[in-house]
Amino acid sequence: MTTLQDCHVLDKQDPLRELRYQFTLPEGVIYLDGNSLGALPNTAAARVAQAVTQEWGQGLIRSWNEAGWFDLPQRLGDKIAQLIGANPGEVVATDSTSINLYKVLNAALHIAAVDAPRRKVLVSERSNFPTDLYIAEGLCRERGMRLLLVEPEEIAAALTAEVAVLMLTHVNYRTGAMHDMQAVTRAAHAAGILTVWDLAHSAGAVPVDLNGAQADFSVGCGYKYLNGGPGAPAFVWVNPKHADRFWQPLSGWWGHAAPFEFTPDYRPAPGITRYLCGTQPILSLTALECGLDTVLAAQALGGMQALRRKSLALTDLFITLVEERCAGHGLGLATPREHAQRGSQVCLTKTEGAYAIVLALIARGVIGDFRAGDGDAGKHLDILRFGFTPLYIGFEDVWNAVEHLKQVLDSGEWQRPEFNQKNAVT
Repeated sequence: MTTLQDCHVLDKQDPLRELRYQFTLPEGVIYLDGNSLGALPNTAAARVAQAVTQEWGQGLIRSWNEAGWFDLPQRLGDKIAQLIGANPGEVVATDSTSINLYKVLNAALHIAAVDAPRRKVLVSERSNFPTDLYIAEGLCRERGMRLLLVEPEEIAAALTAEVAVLMLTHVNYRTGAMHDMQAVTRAAHAAGILTVWDLAHSAGAVPVDLNGAQADFSVGCGYKYLNGGPGAPAFVWVNPKHADRFWQPLSGWWGHAAPFEFTPDYRPAPGITRYLCGTQPILSLTALECGLDTVLAAQALGGMQALRRKSLALTDLFITLVEERCAGHGLGLATPREHAQRGSQVCLTKTEGAYAIVLALIARGVIGDFRAGDGDAGKHLDILRFGFTPLYIGFEDVWNAVEHLKQVLDSGEWQRPEFNQKNAVT
């Protein structure tokens, strides 16, 4: 059985341990919710203050040129590209994941309508993140198409001649289960189907190779594993072979080929720049750049492969310790044990008290979160969700988190009234 001392030794041997000091983490807190909101980079507050007081306060409108504001979406996009298997000039940081998904899904459906007009079905996973399904539902309704939702094991059989687009989230938000992007994309293409990948729980957490997989479109989130701050701008990638085929539907002036010519007609910029829309949120992009730099700091220590090795070691340890130390309390495991099928989170299931257990842990300084069960097949298994960001989580953190979980369960502490009141955000 692994001991606290064993974990202390693992932390001392960890080649990534110094990366933890890039972040401002509250004393006494074990933060296992970086899969929902990343921690604050040490540099962010001063850098954003500089952008406010100097670039905005002193530079004023001159800072669009003098402080490099104008090309921030492309410059940050090139940094993100290094983490997702894209090339320079193929990614822009902009807007939200939902808005970017609307852009690329619209583009994918338009291209499919031109190339294969008889295809009228969009396939996605039933447990995909709801906003992805809402965007898809709205577009299908507008276009007279059908949205087909399937279980993960049904995806291969669903790739029929009726299907135009397959839209998936690479790592499932509720379970941490990860698709084989290359294999799934290959199967979709063999059936004449375009792919749209949401990397919200992948970018900065697991190695991704969009070009290697020959994916078609992708979007992702800036405020989870990229540590860009609450509501940070998202990103969008389009395979270069598709980028110039379609005017994305939000044809705003920042996506114009020459925005400061102020012509009344729209002429889309070449490549990924046309996926911009309106004036960019400079302060938010400034904070996002600080977050990106915390992830890119791992490049000298082995990059995403090194982060992945540590992530798997952390999640393996968490699963093992929970099963050893918390047995008999009705906890199940929603996350795959197989490394190739697991993201950087572990999701436990429980039929009763999951939300209260999470609140009791938070009161102890162990911060995870809760996701409600779906109740399918007569079951209702709620999710206790724990994210493991290897930049700032260590092995002692894992041992201590499980010790707190054990105490909460053994004592029945979670049954206290204050832990059974629902908050607006869970």
